[in-house]
Amino acid sequence: MRRRPGIGGLQKAAAARDQYRLLGENVAKLRTDMMKEQLATFKSQLEEFARKHKNDIRKNPAFRAQFHEMCAKVGVDPLASNKGFWAELLGIGDFYYELGVQIIEVCMLTRSLNGGLISLQELSSHLRQRRKKDREAVTEDDCLRAISKLKVLGSGFEVITIGKKKLVRSVPTELNKDHNQILELAQGSRLCDCGTSTKTALVGFRSGHRCSRNFVRGGPCNDRQWH
Repeated sequence: MRRRPGIGGLQKAAAARDQYRLLGENVAKLRTDMMKEQLATFKSQLEEFARKHKNDIRKNPAFRAQFHEMCAKVGVDPLASNKGFWAELLGIGDFYYELGVQIIEVCMLTRSLNGGLISLQELSSHLRQRRKKDREAVTEDDCLRAISKLKVLGSGFEVITIGKKKLVRSVPTELNKDHNQILELAQGSRLCDCGTSTKTALVGFRSGHRCSRNFVRGGPCNDRQWH
C-alpha cells in the first residue's frame, strides 16, 4: 500500500512552490527594469536625434515619417501637446496645427462640389497648391496625422477606406452599405453583364435617384473626383 505524504513532505512542497513563485516574480521584475532602462535610453537618444536633425524633420516629408515611426515605437506622441518638449524643440505641433486649419478650409471650400467627401489624394493636391511657396512639403501621411487631431472637434472629420481609396469625410454623416458599394463602383471597375463603365452608371444613378441626398446629407455627389 502506497504511503500518503506526511506533513513534512507537504510543507516542503509548499516551500518549493513559494520559491518558484518568488523566483518568477524576481525574473519578471528584472525584465521590466531592463525594459524601462532601455526605453529611457532610447528616448534620450531620440531627443538627441531630434535636436541634431530638427531642420530635416521639419522640411523632409520622408524623414518626418520615419521620425514618427521611431516615436511610435517608444510611445512618444510629438503631437500630444503643443506646449510639450517636442513641440518646443521641433515646432512640429505648430506644423500640424496649421495643416489642420488648411485641411478644414479646403474641405469647406469643396463641400458644395463633393458633399463633404474628398479623396485623400485630391485633398493633398489642394494643400500642396496652397503651400507651394512654403519650404515644408506636405504628404498624405502628414494629412492623416493632422486629421487624426481634428477628431477633437467632434464627428465631422474622419478618414474612411473604400476599396483601395482613402476618403476624407468632413460632414457628420455615416455611410451605409449601399453608399460604400456605390463608391467602390465609382473607382473604375466595370459592370460584368454589359461592360458599361460604372462611372457612367454612377452618373445615371445620381440623375435618376438624386444620389446626393442619399449619399451625403445636404450635398451633391461629384463624380469628377474619381477621375
